Amino acid sequence: MNQHTSLVVVLATMMAGCLTQAQAAKDKQPADKPPVAQAWIDVATFSGMGMPGMGGNMNPMAALGGMFGGSSGKNAFGNTISGGAGSWLDVTLYTRNNPKLEEAIQNVPSGSKLAPELKLVSPLKQKTPPSDDEPVVKDDFEPPKGKIYLYWGCGDAIRSGQPKVLDMSRASIEDYKKFFVSRRATQRGAHLALGRPVWPNDQDSRLVPAGASLVGEHAFKGQGVPASFKFTLPTPQDIMPAIELSQRNDSGVYRLEWKSIPTARAYFLAAMGGRGSGDNEMVFWTSSDVPEIGTGLLDYQTNPAVDRWLKEKVLLSTDTRKCAVPKGIFGEGAMLHMIAYGSELNLAHPPRPTDPTATWEPEWAARIRVKSVLNAMLGMEQAMGSAPSERDNGSQPSRENEDKSGSEGAPDGIDQGIKKLKGIFGF
Repeated sequence: MNQHTSLVVVLATMMAGCLTQAQAAKDKQPADKPPVAQAWIDVATFSGMGMPGMGGNMNPMAALGGMFGGSSGKNAFGNTISGGAGSWLDVTLYTRNNPKLEEAIQNVPSGSKLAPELKLVSPLKQKTPPSDDEPVVKDDFEPPKGKIYLYWGCGDAIRSGQPKVLDMSRASIEDYKKFFVSRRATQRGAHLALGRPVWPNDQDSRLVPAGASLVGEHAFKGQGVPASFKFTLPTPQDIMPAIELSQRNDSGVYRLEWKSIPTARAYFLAAMGGRGSGDNEMVFWTSSDVPEIGTGLLDYQTNPAVDRWLKEKVLLSTDTRKCAVPKGIFGEGAMLHMIAYGSELNLAHPPRPTDPTATWEPEWAARIRVKSVLNAMLGMEQAMGSAPSERDNGSQPSRENEDKSGSEGAPDGIDQGIKKLKGIFGF
């Protein structure tokens, strides 16, 4: 064995010993304990058409449900998911010291225009869990007829290798799974559950006023809630401004431009519409540089996921101000969605110990998620149903153009899109 070989052997032995010691230290590290109390705060801004049931959701069935009366226009819990135009806030609080907590208080800063506090109330009943029963398939079932097309990427012309096509008359379940693959890293946020007080509720259903800010001191109080549950919300988690988008039809190319949002982490656009006249053909387009249908991206996402998808060129960077929808993709009636992702903030007290052998026992933790979403018709300016300018008087969002029995009052393009969806899915 020469001198060089001996040195390599010695170094390898030393490295192996270090790795073994590191693994042993990791194995000895105690498991973290869950926080005594946990709060989830979701903040959302919706702009554009403000159509109910379409906020942050590009699922065709959900879109249809909204057009047929999916929201009453009332400020109720859940509007951060599918609210109309405006700013919305959902809060959920839980404490292990009192699993049956009925009421709590969240102190909020004066800039929220909801100060000094929000009253949180537990729901009266638990949401019914989904059934595990297998669906009944009739012997005379006929698969839907039609095709679904997927295009992706900003630009004047359709890129080579596009579109991906799903022929529903011949597609298997596996074909559907492969076609509708979408990235998603949405974690639990504000939610309804017994013993977990929420805001808004029937006892406190105030709207978030125009110009409100959540920056500043927040505190939670309630039976079983640690007295230390206090934190300062910084600017990056404040209510995001509405997306200001302009559109121009340039000989069939839809040119989209928007103003920068200072607290945005990334952007993503998606459109869904029909093609042809009377044909059961549905078309999806997204701003991603790689194949991505986008159905899972129009919602809150974690910071690491957003950063990873930026590198993969699925999302648009914050210095991007424009995107073109290529010519020849859509017929009439495409629905356009855009999301600006804010930065998620996870807080805990006390902080994780620096001693790796110490057990972490946080008294409380809080997760704050922020987003701004635009819903509009492709090629239509944003003026219709933009965010309300006055909400300080407690009035409800305008629903003058809605008809809860159907799509009457919707623009012609949307009405045509709904009819195509009906035809494709057979109802």
